[in-house]
Amino acid sequence: MHIFANPARFLKIARPLTALLGWGGGILAVIAMAAGLFLTPPDYLQRDSVRILYIHVPSAWLGMGGWLGIAIASLMQIVWRHPLAAVAARAIAVPGAVFTSLCLVTGSLWGRPAWGTYWQWDGRMTSMLVLLFLYIAYVALAEADRERGGEGRITAIFGLVGAINLPIIHYSVLWWRTLHQGQSIGLTSSSIHSSMLWPLLVGALGFFMLFGSIVLMRMRAMLARAKVEARLRRMAA
Repeated sequence: MHIFANPARFLKIARPLTALLGWGGGILAVIAMAAGLFLTPPDYLQRDSVRILYIHVPSAWLGMGGWLGIAIASLMQIVWRHPLAAVAARAIAVPGAVFTSLCLVTGSLWGRPAWGTYWQWDGRMTSMLVLLFLYIAYVALAEADRERGGEGRITAIFGLVGAINLPIIHYSVLWWRTLHQGQSIGLTSSSIHSSMLWPLLVGALGFFMLFGSIVLMRMRAMLARAKVEARLRRMAA
């Protein structure tokens, strides 16, 4: 990863990759959403409300995956002092919080006709809400640390500690009694019918590509701002 330690080398790759991920992800997401809305059959129990899963599930994966990315970047910052690690972690935080919020909102809308309530303080929903609070705290802490000119070490430690919540989210449906259904998709098998599975996986790939494009755009903006601030400091001196 140190091959990308030079910001100029990173930007040379990030510029075309941003567009590729953005357009490719957008096309895949539109195809998957159209298939999920118009081609897939309704569920025999939940009927058409099940179509929310094509947004809810990828959003949940991205909410968790975003914090995993923050934890990996934080580890690289603390252990290897990678110069772009802190930038990457900060760039991930806001879109990660947005997708976590989207997961909670779509989950509540899905839960109302299925469970008879918008919210239940069970393990899965509560731990996802905690993840949203962690994102908000991380963004605030990172901004405060940047304003005081810190190295971001405290923020990185927070990113690592917050990762403790990820296995809690994943195993919450097994550890506690919950309204939330158990795991439907595993590494080797799935309980979802193939007619509903392929739009979900294509949509998830599209969402992940869009997420990557957003992160790259934010990293480029942060590097540009840092360059401008450095130039202003030199001019002031």
